[in-house]
Amino acid sequence: PYAMDRYINETGRLYGVLNKRLAGRDFIAGEYSIADMASYPWIVPHERHMQKIADFPHLKRWFDRVAARPATIRAYEGVAASYSKPMTDEERKILFGQSAATVTA
Repeated sequence: PYAMDRYINETGRLYGVLNKRLAGRDFIAGEYSIADMASYPWIVPHERHMQKIADFPHLKRWFDRVAARPATIRAYEGVAASYSKPMTDEERKILFGQSAATVTA
């Protein structure tokens, strides 16, 4: 599990950087911007990243604030259902079975 530990720890470090950045401000760049829009999807799967978002209070506050925005709610409607369905063999082949040899010009 070296690889797992490495990426869990790196994710925690990055959450910490973002947590520090959000101390004393509502959004990453001060006001809501593309920085927040681009960063939010990386925090949504915090449980799969094996991160306890409560350990990052500024990040959690920001996450909850962005999650409550009407546009975020609309964007994520129905997403959970698509993640909960099992992947077909064909989908798995497309997602994980590609290499340089399978690329066609």
